[in-house]
Amino acid sequence: MTGRQPLAARALFASAALAATLALAACDPEGTDGDTATPAATTAPVSAPAAPKSSPAATKSAAPVGKRTLTEAATAGGLARATGDAQLSDVPVDPGEMRDGMNLVEANYQWEVGGSNRSVLFAGVDNVPEDPSKRREHLWRGLIDYATGQGSTGSPGESAAYPAGPLGGNLECFPLGADALCGWVDSSTAAVALFPASSPADAADQFALMRADLEH
Repeated sequence: MTGRQPLAARALFASAALAATLALAACDPEGTDGDTATPAATTAPVSAPAAPKSSPAATKSAAPVGKRTLTEAATAGGLARATGDAQLSDVPVDPGEMRDGMNLVEANYQWEVGGSNRSVLFAGVDNVPEDPSKRREHLWRGLIDYATGQGSTGSPGESAAYPAGPLGGNLECFPLGADALCGWVDSSTAAVALFPASSPADAADQFALMRADLEH
């Protein structure tokens, strides 16, 4: 009898422990019933991506600050517009896509006495719908093609920035052999010019003077 009592006691204890475990499992919120919960009930909703602050079309001003126009002035920076056989009979520089409201000005201006017998070719557009700097690059490429066809030699050197004058913006010139090519750009206009037999610095000074008569 004494050998059986411990066995009976252990069996009774094991039964009680098993019953307690089953009771706890039935009440456990993380048990089987919790595993069947839907993700919406257990996961916080993911926030939608933030909308863009603004699109380029929404931020582009219909009338850029400092908007100006170009005119074919009779004199520009003291240089007279060429007439007769010296004036342009066609468009020698591709201005790029022209849209409604844009003006194209291309003209030869007679170099000062004692300078080259070749005219200064000016080409510019206003009311540019895209970044005017890109339009200036397009005009420059056309001007280089024109210059080489007119006797300019060599490859374009590195451009340098010069004072743009009271109208602001950016004015740059670079050498092309013995000649110089210049270009200005501001919020709505882009223009370039070929200065035969001129240094970039001298051409920049002259171009800034011409700009005061050509841009309004």
